[in-house]
Amino acid sequence: MYAPQDDTRLLTGALYDEPVPPGADVLDVGTGSGALALAAARRGLRVTAVDASRRAVCAARVNALLAGVRLRVRHGHLFEPVRGETFDLVLANPPYVPAPGDGPRGAARAWDAGRDGRLVLDEICREAPAMLRPGGVLLLVQSSLSAPDRTLGQLRAAGLKAAVTRRRRVEFGPVLRGRERWLREQGLLDATENKEELVVVRAELPV
Repeated sequence: MYAPQDDTRLLTGALYDEPVPPGADVLDVGTGSGALALAAARRGLRVTAVDASRRAVCAARVNALLAGVRLRVRHGHLFEPVRGETFDLVLANPPYVPAPGDGPRGAARAWDAGRDGRLVLDEICREAPAMLRPGGVLLLVQSSLSAPDRTLGQLRAAGLKAAVTRRRRVEFGPVLRGRERWLREQGLLDATENKEELVVVRAELPV
């Protein structure tokens, strides 16, 4: 399960700035501990939280109980548990870290996303537009290492108005420090780069 870090805080800031009316329906996909879902629920929004990890589902339910807010929490991969539903706002902090090897394993599934970091991002870009109501918004956070321009291009091709609305440069965490040499060998980091840029992509389905 992924513990809240800089990317969660960056996306939470974007959530607070989003003019969503009380009672709007929100989906937090890949909720982890439920931090984003709880932030949305505190705004008076009706929140559904989804995660493929049973441990994350349990944590989100417990954290909602402790916070005194109501969440609908579902277990399953990305949008599968809510197939056929639509939302006013979709939040996504997916795995996006480029990684060597054939695929993520164990706890690394919460952050590793294939050699280009796009394993889950591409799936979200394909499926999220169908989850939005007219005027609905997707807020997604990712690393500059996993091609934000590709995210923008895919969402725009699906008919959404998409742009990067927030950026923050942060020190490498333990995951990136552990594969810094590999990232440089892949050309994803230059020889002097020692910080990661996180970005929030906002994509809106026109009315």
